[in-house]
Amino acid sequence: MTRPTSRVLALLELLQGGGTRRVGELAERLGVDERTVRRYAEHLVELDIPVRSVRGRYGGYRLAPGYRMPPLMLTDDEAVAVAIGLVVGRRAGLVPESHASESALAKMRRVLPARLADRLGALLATSSFTAPPRSTIAVDTDILLTVAEAARDRRGVEISYVDRRGRSSIRTIAPDGVVGHAGHWYVATADRTFRLDRISAASLLEATTIGSAVVDPASAVLQSLATAPWAHKVSVRVQGSVDDIQRHLPLGLALLTPLDANASDAGPAAGSGDGGSGGVRVEFWAERLDWVPALLAGLDLAFVIEEPVELRQRVAELGARLGEWAGG
Repeated sequence: MTRPTSRVLALLELLQGGGTRRVGELAERLGVDERTVRRYAEHLVELDIPVRSVRGRYGGYRLAPGYRMPPLMLTDDEAVAVAIGLVVGRRAGLVPESHASESALAKMRRVLPARLADRLGALLATSSFTAPPRSTIAVDTDILLTVAEAARDRRGVEISYVDRRGRSSIRTIAPDGVVGHAGHWYVATADRTFRLDRISAASLLEATTIGSAVVDPASAVLQSLATAPWAHKVSVRVQGSVDDIQRHLPLGLALLTPLDANASDAGPAAGSGDGGSGGVRVEFWAERLDWVPALLAGLDLAFVIEEPVELRQRVAELGARLGEWAGG
């Protein structure tokens, strides 16, 4: 949903088009009533922007003659960096509003020198990305900024939250940082992780927070995601190094724990051999087990399934299918 601040800026952009804009026209363009338009105009005046009120039948608002917003001065490298950041942010699903990146790009190109704007347009028209755009639930910009401000200033924030089971609650949290991961924004606290698109309202509190802060919010979010209690807990001992295994696993999926070389087998091996001793214990939760055998096979390392027992049969069935397909 568009916030009042963005509508005030939209009013300024309309007035920059020149001439006198009638209040009724502005109200229709902004999707508000005429009284709200007048309040927005007063806010622009408070910001020292010379908005003039024109009385009469065809009256309305206009900017003072000669007023121009300051030019946007960017080098070629800066313009490219900003443009790519906007495009990648949209494709990663991390841009708070659905059209924010497109409108920001359009505004930036309008004020750039013609030659640079043309070259930037060529880049945007001819570039492509290997990952498709993510389709995610939009995050309210005001909530994102409020939580970030609370984390920076070590202040509490009251949130209205809906968990993954649809249960609503009012909570007071002490944010340590915001983290963008896999198309979602998360807020890390010392106790748990919250998804920002599940926060419907956030109010900054005056009181500062006291206590130990999360040193690495990104790591805290990844660990929280890996330990979220879904239907099945999966524990597998894999023969390989942490680096070898992590390269084949999505970030935030599992906890990896190096094991002592004297660790004993917890069950029959799935794959080649009995898995030996030592290795790394890979633990995660899954709502369904149907995708787990392919994930384990993709490691291309010997492993021992510790739990759940039914996963062993699923891995054996996948092995049988692969053998059948390989035989033609």
